[in-house]
Amino acid sequence: MLESDKIMFEIYKEGSYGERYHVVYFTELEDHDKDKEIDRALAGEHFYDGFIRSNQSDEAKEILESVVERLNEGDAVEASEVDYLLADCLA
Repeated sequence: MLESDKIMFEIYKEGSYGERYHVVYFTELEDHDKDKEIDRALAGEHFYDGFIRSNQSDEAKEILESVVERLNEGDAVEASEVDYLLADCLA
């Protein structure tokens, strides 16, 4: 698989007062957003990361957004569950 056929992402928990979870798609960031988004992710607490296939990015992003929503609602989501949910989309 070519590097251009993958999208690198991370789910992290922000380090500020709100402590909300976010997902960032690093390889889709515009130049003017890169530094700010990378700094936010680095300042937060890592939860899960990986690469999704570009040709399945819509499906993968829906799954990732659902996981982030669940985490922000207080659900206990394990990394192994994210592995399972994304199994067909991971690069």
